[in-house]
Amino acid sequence: MRRLSRIKGQVEGIERMINEHRYCPEIVHQIKAVRSALKSVEISIIEGHMKHCVKAAVASRNNDVIQEKMEEILKLLKGQG
Repeated sequence: MRRLSRIKGQVEGIERMINEHRYCPEIVHQIKAVRSALKSVEISIIEGHMKHCVKAAVASRNNDVIQEKMEEILKLLKGQG
């Protein structure tokens, strides 16, 4: 949650920069930093999903559940989830 609070602060900073008519490349640089931070959060969430939900599916030895979790991961990685 600390990461998200930091990202929220960065987004608020971008809003201030826009309102203050700051130099466009500076704003874009900050936007890229936020995108990178969000990507880091996304990866962390996917890792958690794999460590818990996918691991539990494999432990269940239920092929349907395993297949479902594999499809979820693929969709997330492809940006469809």
